[in-house]
Amino acid sequence: MSTDPYKEKNKEEPGTAEKIKDLSDFISSSKFGMMTTRAPSGGLLVSRAMGVAAQEADGLDLIFHTNTDSGKTDDLASDPHVNISFLDATGNWASISGVASVLDDRAAVKKYYSPSLKAWLGDLGDGVHDGSENDPRIGVIKVAAKTATYAVNRGTMVGRAVEIVKGAVTGEAAQVNKLREISEGEIAAYRKGSSST
Repeated sequence: MSTDPYKEKNKEEPGTAEKIKDLSDFISSSKFGMMTTRAPSGGLLVSRAMGVAAQEADGLDLIFHTNTDSGKTDDLASDPHVNISFLDATGNWASISGVASVLDDRAAVKKYYSPSLKAWLGDLGDGVHDGSENDPRIGVIKVAAKTATYAVNRGTMVGRAVEIVKGAVTGEAAQVNKLREISEGEIAAYRKGSSST
């Protein structure tokens, strides 16, 4: 007998390509997530809200803007392992574990640059640190997914409510989500297959 009946009842295993596409679509619709890093002093976990600037590799690589002089870039220099999580108002969620790299080359910055970055960085008035695409403070964090777990709603809101009530009455776990996991092996095989086509 399973010790996690919710997981057993809701787990869904379509093909890897479908799981990756649905995850990518959810991230794209979410726009904002929380990036969790490990602080070098003490090893505590720190989470920050981040806007997704772009997705690459069919959504397996997430791109974020950053100030290269920020605490998160210090954290990543010490330990590049991160978790990116997303949650929407209907209860859909995703958790992606990956490895981050900070890119400060101008080509990458210009590729993903948005004028809205000026609002976060400000113009220091020295003609260099002005929030433009040439501002040396602007960098890009690229997170390459290693594993992912996510849940998207199954059925309508009314149908999910009925499942929850039924579960509360019968003691049986409610079937309300499509719970999906993408393993490190699946992601590696998908990346290899995508790069050979």
